[in-house]
Amino acid sequence: MSLVELIAQADERGLAASGLACLDRCVPLLGGDDELLRPLWASLTDDADADAWGERLEQTRAKLDAAASEDEAVVLAHRMLEAAPAERSAAEVRIWADACSVASLQIHRLLDTLADDASSVDARREGRTDGMSPLVAAELRRQIVVLEVLAGHGPAGLRRALEGSVEGRRVLRAVVSRRSRQQG
Repeated sequence: MSLVELIAQADERGLAASGLACLDRCVPLLGGDDELLRPLWASLTDDADADAWGERLEQTRAKLDAAASEDEAVVLAHRMLEAAPAERSAAEVRIWADACSVASLQIHRLLDTLADDASSVDARREGRTDGMSPLVAAELRRQIVVLEVLAGHGPAGLRRALEGSVEGRRVLRAVVSRRSRQQG
């Protein structure tokens, strides 16, 4: 099943986790530490207060400066955070999760040293993967795993989704570090 199809079928928690996971993997571009989004992850559990998402989202935004940057990858990462809905309704998080998916794949495409043959990331999300660059391929796999795990395991899948995001964040942090050394 393509990523587009998985997003279309996901429930509210799966969509919120999908968008959050994309954002979490891009934390190195936001200048935040690895624990920055932990409170938002906690708000996706069954025993979390319904209003916890919005409150924790505002706290997270307050911790980051939306510093002006000309770097397209950094701008996209900040837009993901700013676009997160204050209310975790299925309709709102579906739009956000879809936008985060596109933005995160585009960020990985921008940071990959190898070219991606597709004219846009939409082809990748629809399942056309020929000539895909390694960094984009890994991000696509991570996005699919998050949605599949939450569809199959519900709240019990949150830990595995978070673990995949941590792994992806480490990869992106290394890519960003290598890139800054080459530019500096």
